[in-house]
Amino acid sequence: MSKLFERLVVARGLDEAFLSPKYEECLDPYLLPQMCEAVERIKFAVKNHEKCLIYGDYDVDGVTASTVLYDALRLAGIDDIEIMLPNRFVDGYGMSIKVVQRAISDGVKLVLTVDCGSRNHDIVAELRKNGVDVVVTDHHECEETLPDALAVVNPKRKDAEKYVKMVLEGSDPTSKEFMIKKAVGELRELAGAGVAFKIAQALMQEGLIPEGQEKWLLDLATIGTICDSMILQGENRRICKYGMLVLEKTRRPGLKELMMRAGVKKLSSDAIGYQIGPRLNAAGRMDTAEKALNLLMSKRRAEAALLATELENLNDQRKHQQNSAVKEIAARGVGENPVIIEQGDWHEGVLGIIAGRLVEEYHRPAFVLGVNSGELKGSGRSFGDFSLAEALEACRGQIIGGGGHAAACGLRLKMEQLDGFRAAVNDYYRSLNLKNQERYLEAREDVSVGNFEDFSLELMDEIRLLEPFGEGNMMPIFRLPGVRVMEVARLGAGKQHLRLLLWDQFDHGLKVMKFSAPEDYLRLRPGDVVDAWVTLEENVFRGIRGVEGRIVRLAWS
Repeated sequence: MSKLFERLVVARGLDEAFLSPKYEECLDPYLLPQMCEAVERIKFAVKNHEKCLIYGDYDVDGVTASTVLYDALRLAGIDDIEIMLPNRFVDGYGMSIKVVQRAISDGVKLVLTVDCGSRNHDIVAELRKNGVDVVVTDHHECEETLPDALAVVNPKRKDAEKYVKMVLEGSDPTSKEFMIKKAVGELRELAGAGVAFKIAQALMQEGLIPEGQEKWLLDLATIGTICDSMILQGENRRICKYGMLVLEKTRRPGLKELMMRAGVKKLSSDAIGYQIGPRLNAAGRMDTAEKALNLLMSKRRAEAALLATELENLNDQRKHQQNSAVKEIAARGVGENPVIIEQGDWHEGVLGIIAGRLVEEYHRPAFVLGVNSGELKGSGRSFGDFSLAEALEACRGQIIGGGGHAAACGLRLKMEQLDGFRAAVNDYYRSLNLKNQERYLEAREDVSVGNFEDFSLELMDEIRLLEPFGEGNMMPIFRLPGVRVMEVARLGAGKQHLRLLLWDQFDHGLKVMKFSAPEDYLRLRPGDVVDAWVTLEENVFRGIRGVEGRIVRLAWS
């Protein structure tokens, strides 16, 4: 182990279990609440040749989770399965009365949800009233009371720890409490696709799925986990580490075609997060998520190629609309309020992305609203100590409704409420007296490096042991204090990209790059001294391997 990698491992507090995760050490699926009841009901469906309906969600996690559970049930012996996804623009998130109507008309005996259902008490009750059993699998926050389903398999249940304790009852008393907390914490971070995969693991343990066949579902479980920004530690680390291996040799024609259209040359978390995920998401954002579902479930290469092309076109539309909106907002200005609130004639499916872009650009929380059936409907994005969920609660009198998390939310309000909401949410922000919130957006180094010779090819090989990167396991950032700029080049048609040659105090050079560099970066000149925060990547030119940097942040010394 190189000395720099050793410093990195110590700085992150990594252990052998993280560096070399083992699939065999995946958590017992029966640690999840009511997994036993869910599996027993699936067994009954297999034995009695029942028709089942999977109800999912329109985002990447929902679509991948739906496909994972579908494949798992087919492997277990259920032949008659349908999948139903909500329409973002008509149904919104969660179960609607359409599920009841579909289940009754199609003779469905068992409805299984993925990535939703924990708060749909009325719909679950209506299904049960009509003789349809329900198994909820989800990963969203639960209320104090749960819907009256046969099982609610959700690691965020208030009583989740009780089920973990039941399974670990016979454990060594000296380590039992630690094991319980560890299992509860790791399971809470599962994505919807991760919970669906745990169902598959349970079915394998019961002998319904041949041992090892469940691993082929890891490709989609990994995509759902990474695209839903789940913490890539513990169980998610194990899922995604092995899921990347499965994804490299995926049997799914749709994924192969999608990756080809997206230009994925090397599989990585970046390829999933920035190339694969957005194209799958584009279906639900711009049209219907069923197109993404059909792609993942396609068995024929020709059909998959057509669907992949459709998603590529939808993703192009998505990018065009969000970029146009961001330019429109920039042209008219965002004002001086601490919370940005923008309203325009923009596609509902891209409002959240636009809000996220405004946060990146202006370092302020942002709400972006569009007109929907005479109302304003939109999304918010935040960071740091400003919770959107708490802000909406404080401004409840100025909106029709809304909810979400600290960093992301959705909301609806009347047109005439807009000015009042803008005033109320900004007054609320000011009342919190928050200080130095931009620090939450600044890149922070793992370690500082004074000698560029430490950036060896051996280090690059070691860093690959940490992949895949994502939330809770970001690509390592190295701070280069007091380095001198020796060469400056501006690249691209608009000269918007920046390439520098940096020099350390030992006269070692390092090439670094910043795509779409900020204006102040573009004013750098040879001889300037800066502190640089960089990630590393391996570059191969004419067969020669080398190490280069990607600029995350610059500060003038």
